[in-house]
Amino acid sequence: MNRTERLYRIDQLLHQRSVVTRAELLAELEISWATLKRDLAYMRDRLNAPIVFDNERGGYCFDRSGAGPQYELPGLWFSPQEVLALLTMHRLLDELDSGGLLGPQVGPLMARLHGLLESNAGSADEIMNRVRIIAAHNRPVPPRWFEVVGSSLVQRRRIEILYYTRTRDETTRREVSPQRLVHYRNAWYLDAWCHRSDALRIFSLDAIQQARVIDRKARNVSPAEIDRELGSGYGIFRGRKLRHAVLRFAPDAARWVSAEVWHPQQQSQWLADGRLELTLPYSESPELEMDILRHGELVEVIAPDALREKIAERLIKATRNYPQPESRTSGRKKVH
Repeated sequence: MNRTERLYRIDQLLHQRSVVTRAELLAELEISWATLKRDLAYMRDRLNAPIVFDNERGGYCFDRSGAGPQYELPGLWFSPQEVLALLTMHRLLDELDSGGLLGPQVGPLMARLHGLLESNAGSADEIMNRVRIIAAHNRPVPPRWFEVVGSSLVQRRRIEILYYTRTRDETTRREVSPQRLVHYRNAWYLDAWCHRSDALRIFSLDAIQQARVIDRKARNVSPAEIDRELGSGYGIFRGRKLRHAVLRFAPDAARWVSAEVWHPQQQSQWLADGRLELTLPYSESPELEMDILRHGELVEVIAPDALREKIAERLIKATRNYPQPESRTSGRKKVH
């Protein structure tokens, strides 16, 4: 941990315990005696911390006499990842317990999150009031189906699901062996062995209409095999047969896309005219197509030809929804 984290940990230990020995501080902070001395001196001299050594009790404590200048640690803030994780967990737990049925289980977790969010810069409530998380395009999963899937994962049992396939607009009943849950773009997915197709498949949890645990042992597939089969292609539409898309973004879009991570293995380069060329792997293209189309005329698919043709076809179909308006001069009489 860095020095700021150590100072907060020292402050926390001294507040939680009446006395903290040197050995306890060294073990908790995993630092040398010389570093601890420097930290204590910094807190006393620079932050006015009333830390004293109590010879009778053999440890460090706060002087409660109230003498001396006011002591206050500087405000501690979180990284973007930390504050997002903490507030997202807090919101999810709050929504989960909206009916008050899980109070005994959720209550301790909520209290723990409040404790983590507390800082000298403000209370947990103040942080939550000042930071807002907006979930866009999320597809909620009914809690009862999520519970069935989660239980089967832990118990290693098969489940029978009634599943709606949006691409084919059909509903089928399947028996699957759950392997792992995946959270991607505000949606939950299940990697599972489908006994109907006898292969690994990806199921969107929000498309499950019914689910029940079957008293049959689930087929186990190793994580390495799942990765090999489903691969590391673009987004949730993973697969083993990877292709590489080459996209060129106009300067107006390039300034935004250059800050985005479309895929962990993407490669990008700036062109002399200010455009950005992005190369990334993908397997199935539906999700990639949607991301390309949201940039409209500001992106061009260079390769492969099959993807370029798909985008061109979709753009042509889109223009049919917007017929060209008649010329403003049509219907007017010519003046001679």
